[in-house]
Amino acid sequence: MDKEYIIYHIPGKKIGVTTDLYNRVTEQQGYEVGEYEVIERHKDIDYISQRELQLQEEYGYRVDLKPYKELINNKFKLNNMKINVTEQTTTFPCPVNKLKGRLMDNLEMRWQTEHGDVYLDKDLAMWIEKNAKTSMFNSGRCYVYNKAMARYLDNKKLPFPEDGECYDCGDDVVFYFDKIRDWAEAKGIYDKGDQKTQYVKLMEEAGEVGRAILKNDLPEIKDGIGDMVVVLTNLAELSGLTIEECVESAYNVISKRTGKMKNGTFVKD
Repeated sequence: MDKEYIIYHIPGKKIGVTTDLYNRVTEQQGYEVGEYEVIERHKDIDYISQRELQLQEEYGYRVDLKPYKELINNKFKLNNMKINVTEQTTTFPCPVNKLKGRLMDNLEMRWQTEHGDVYLDKDLAMWIEKNAKTSMFNSGRCYVYNKAMARYLDNKKLPFPEDGECYDCGDDVVFYFDKIRDWAEAKGIYDKGDQKTQYVKLMEEAGEVGRAILKNDLPEIKDGIGDMVVVLTNLAELSGLTIEECVESAYNVISKRTGKMKNGTFVKD
């Protein structure tokens, strides 16, 4: 019997492909019937591989780096290092102090998380080593959070305004957003805060920037702008978004906008 490939959709999370819905979606990712939907079924792996990428783009999800067919063809590489992938984490079968060597021995390895396809290159290996945490249940194992890893992959390159190409931003630029979120989560802002309080805080910080501008106080302007970025990062998170996707959305709009300067302000056509 020909194998049937199933495209499934977890609303607000991802679109993926599997041949075993229960094992992949319920057992591995923790979603019960009713929390996901089947979009298409097909026996042609070439069709289903391309259709998955099309649907990911149409629904506004992160598009996998490699089509399903290529991922499956390289699945044997997982046997080199038997990682465990759950909805929240990717766990590696070694302590943190031996992780770097294991990762470097398994470059080009691929696996899937609910956030998309992961391809292990040297840059990602360095990120994993830097961000890995020791398992609380087994000191001989360590893990990274899939959501943070997906953010790294999404933020690794940003659009370059002049020619539309990309440049590597580096951790120091991009990962302050992750540091802000870690700080906010530790302080309970995401558990006990809400959009309204963050909006009020944003207006307070904007007022401080305005006062600093009137006094030509550069250090205060710098602090105020930074505080506004912190608040905006938290406001996005509390709205079910990320600051990165908000910035990307805005840039995609302004990059196509035409207009002219008038009285010190850019006025769009």
